[in-house]
Amino acid sequence: MAQVTEFQHKNNPTRNDTHENWHVSTWAHRAWFATGCAAVLFSLAKSLHSLRASTNPRPWLESILAAVAAYVLSDLGTGIYHWAIDNYGAAGTPVFGPQIEAFQGHHEQPWAITKRHLANNLYQTAATVAAFVFPVSLFSGDPAVLAFVGVFAGLVIFSQQFHAWAHTPRGKLPPVVAALQDAGILLAQPQHAAHHRPPYNNNYCIVSGLWNGFLDRSGFFLGLEMVLDRVAGYRPRSWTQSLVTCLDV
Repeated sequence: MAQVTEFQHKNNPTRNDTHENWHVSTWAHRAWFATGCAAVLFSLAKSLHSLRASTNPRPWLESILAAVAAYVLSDLGTGIYHWAIDNYGAAGTPVFGPQIEAFQGHHEQPWAITKRHLANNLYQTAATVAAFVFPVSLFSGDPAVLAFVGVFAGLVIFSQQFHAWAHTPRGKLPPVVAALQDAGILLAQPQHAAHHRPPYNNNYCIVSGLWNGFLDRSGFFLGLEMVLDRVAGYRPRSWTQSLVTCLDV
């Protein structure tokens, strides 16, 4: 979900692109972003087309409920993914290494995400989403399934933009975004700010933050960490960071 931050560029001078352009969208970024958006729109359009052909109100109700469920579950999904790459793996991890390194850089320089152009910030997630959404949309004719997939995928793509807005000073936010944050529909800065205090072990969800309170109070992630530690011997980064914080105090 997170892309390469300025932190990485300062520590990786061998990259071909310049430090001045680390945040700029390229045509490749725009192409992948457009492809992901096209996949989402295709799924939603196919769902609406199927609904228009139905005279039964039940598919409409099922599709609306599916869209609501997608909104709720997208927040949970981004939280679980965020927790996983925040705590496990390293820069050399296959497939996920660049994102793991990026999230660690984001903890060092959280403001950097607000400087990224839209396609630059979202293209990696958009490309991944397109690979999953297009096949589902092509082979499924169920409007509820298509509505769920379209809404879920769209929110996952834009979750990094919601994340960026949670780091943007309120005076620089579009009024509609500020209103959605105030209504609790999108992640707001005060809630996400808690995640950026060491050991970075809470408030992982980045769509609306709806799940953050429950997941943190229930010890959901701590329970997963204890299981992974006991079964596989994998200790999360947050445990080490928590120990360092205590020693510093």
